[in-house]
Amino acid sequence: MFTVYALKSINHNFIYVGMTEDLEARIERHNKGYNKSTKHFAPFRLIYSELCQNGVAAREREKYRKSSSGKRFLHAFLEAAS
Repeated sequence: MFTVYALKSINHNFIYVGMTEDLEARIERHNKGYNKSTKHFAPFRLIYSELCQNGVAAREREKYRKSSSGKRFLHAFLEAAS
């Protein structure tokens, strides 16, 4: 089972979207600065996640969430949760 997730930087206006099979370990890696693309924006908090049956489906969902309409969804989701 794969998870597509979105992280919001606590100190910056930055949302990162990714996919993983181990969500807790992946968030920990982001927060410890192990990822080159996100280390300058750490720490993060999880704002969204969805489960996918396989890697192909997860990659499609991740690609959509990274698109402009997917990012609009995440920003609206974030505002609704506040």
